[in-house]
Amino acid sequence: MLRKSLLLWPALVAGALSLQSCDKAGGGNFAKTQSGIEYKIFKNEGGKYSSRTIPANGDTAAYRKRLGQIIALHVEYRTAKDSVLFESRKQQMGYPVRVPLQAVVRKGGLEEAISLLEAGDSAVFRFNADSLSVKTTGQPAPPPIKKHGNTMTLFVKVDAIQSQADAMAAQQKAMQEMQTKQMQHAEQQKPKDAATIQEYVKKNNLTTQATPSGLHYVVTQPGTGAKPTQGQTVAVKYRGTLLNGKEFDSSAKSPGGQPIEFPLGVGAVIPGWDEGIALLNKGSKAVLLIPSSLAYGQRGAGADIPADAVLRFDVELVDVKAAPAPAPGGMPQGMPQGR
Repeated sequence: MLRKSLLLWPALVAGALSLQSCDKAGGGNFAKTQSGIEYKIFKNEGGKYSSRTIPANGDTAAYRKRLGQIIALHVEYRTAKDSVLFESRKQQMGYPVRVPLQAVVRKGGLEEAISLLEAGDSAVFRFNADSLSVKTTGQPAPPPIKKHGNTMTLFVKVDAIQSQADAMAAQQKAMQEMQTKQMQHAEQQKPKDAATIQEYVKKNNLTTQATPSGLHYVVTQPGTGAKPTQGQTVAVKYRGTLLNGKEFDSSAKSPGGQPIEFPLGVGAVIPGWDEGIALLNKGSKAVLLIPSSLAYGQRGAGADIPADAVLRFDVELVDVKAAPAPAPGGMPQGMPQGR
């Protein structure tokens, strides 16, 4: 839950849509492709939606003509119990996510589902969660999804199908607008987060130190080792909760209860962690109170961390390791390229 990208799978992140009305209007059962994808597709004709079917084998000549183009769409993922996992309109601040249209290699998964769509379409796809995860990542569905049942429903609204040049221009414009909005929102949120933290500190009788960024921390058990420096690999045990006490993640839930390891100060984790862990000596235990601007901001994270949430982490800096040696080409060994 700490990494910047909290998408369990798949990599498509996009938004909430008002497809429930289309679903009801379509009525009836899902159609099904030969590969096992259950679907309802609705074509927009003059503001009215009508049901559209596709060949049973999912192979459409129209899609082959669109290869190489970019599809801009909004998506919402729901579990079998109708819990919302991802909403792109929240994650993308109302902007669509863009996906290259490529030849379908894996039938029965997201690649094929997206290939069935045309400009203006709205659709509902239903998958077996394990099957979808294996086709996407090679692994079974993660426990946070399986606990809600073994069905995944995907709601999709196609915004546009564009050439690569048009999509790139639209994406650059959207990113600039998003960054401006995020900075403005973060500035407006800072005093609210500060007041929230002060109220929490007082209510829980904590004596914290504050950094200029707004991070509050208290060392509950001093360590005797050195403080880590940028680039060094740290191992941290942690428990993350909202300020109401609800736990959203913990290293105790990892296989064997092992601490998380990551390179410090290179953006592998949220900014509040990069800053907070750097303040601790090896062996220290501490409480970090992280304002939303140093956590997940107005986007929130998944179904457990709402927008503008101040987070509490109880952490223990278990180990500090030397920075990975530079590999040929200047990248540290063991570090993924392009991070």
